Amino acid sequence: MNTIISKSLKDILSLDVIIFVIQIAIASIAITLFLAFNIWHTLVSIVSSYLSWIPWNWLQTTGVTVITIFVAYVLFTIIIAILTAIYSEKLLIKIAKKNYPTVQVVGTPSITMSILLTIKASFIFLGLFMLTFVLLFIPIIGQIIMLYLWSILLKEPTIYDVGALFIDDKNILKSKRKKTRLLAMIASLFNYIPIVNIFAPLFAQIMFLHHILGED
Repeated sequence: MNTIISKSLKDILSLDVIIFVIQIAIASIAITLFLAFNIWHTLVSIVSSYLSWIPWNWLQTTGVTVITIFVAYVLFTIIIAILTAIYSEKLLIKIAKKNYPTVQVVGTPSITMSILLTIKASFIFLGLFMLTFVLLFIPIIGQIIMLYLWSILLKEPTIYDVGALFIDDKNILKSKRKKTRLLAMIASLFNYIPIVNIFAPLFAQIMFLHHILGED
């Protein structure tokens, strides 16, 4: 695990990765602002209806804005994840060849499947977020729950995107899934830090790459 993290941190700080992430972030910001501008009132209405059943007045008055902004933030992370999945293939192959020169590319992920898996994970994330929202205010427990929820956004789409490139044996890929929840949670730590969060999806992909292709 330490080897995976150290190699991934080294890769994420490379110039190629930084340029790629900045480009994805700029595109994601533009798309998020466009969508948020057009659906903001709808989001506020949905959040207000959801909070109406919670018996905390302070949450009903101040929570609407906070949660709506958070939902917009989640939308931003989802768009980053989708764009990363669509455009990261060449970069992942380059990183893999640098670290594992003999590795063979055995396939290519379907863009449609990558998007569908990300959207599916996003709906699961939002549903569980709404169900566990009150628990998020409990110190430590709330942070652990939130970290787990963030990992949902990354785990399955990333397994597919990376696995489709380098593994064509379903049994091997299944065996490699064992540590992926923990890897997704580690990558999700980036989401707690503004600006740094733009690296989360690609960092997850790079960690999964080292996990899949490494010796462990």
